[in-house]
Amino acid sequence: MLTLFARLLNALNSDSAPGQVAFAFSLSLFVGLMPFLSVFNLLILLLVLLLRVNLSAFIFGVMLFSLIGYLIDPLSASLGEAVLLAPGLQETWTSLYQNEWMRVLAFNNTVTMGGFLIALVSLLPVTYLSRVLIIQYRHRVLAYINRLKVVQVLKASKVYALYRTFAE
Repeated sequence: MLTLFARLLNALNSDSAPGQVAFAFSLSLFVGLMPFLSVFNLLILLLVLLLRVNLSAFIFGVMLFSLIGYLIDPLSASLGEAVLLAPGLQETWTSLYQNEWMRVLAFNNTVTMGGFLIALVSLLPVTYLSRVLIIQYRHRVLAYINRLKVVQVLKASKVYALYRTFAE
């Protein structure tokens, strides 16, 4: 847990693009808000591994959004049930369920459908907000910490230089 937190801080402090960290965090919405053991989550994991996104931010986001998903499961189930039982969409859901690939994704589950819809609606706002927060963190918090005398003394020490050679 501490190493994950250290890697997340390393990603926040690094020169990597804020969009990479923010997009990894927002992709974790889908895994966190939907039932964990599903084919759709495996597809999201494959997408995360194929794209250049930060894996530590993704794992941290999965833990955070899984907790949030657990708390809003009744809302997800209600939303999924409302969408799946909508009279105008019955033929659509029936035809999709006839397809083997769509049946494997288990969107006929109310929690899966509700979690997917919440994650889909939240994807762009979470990406934008986390990107802005990462940029603000780098400009304000990190700059303040780097100005502290203790940090400057630690960075000037030989121990820190030795640590940096092994960390890279």
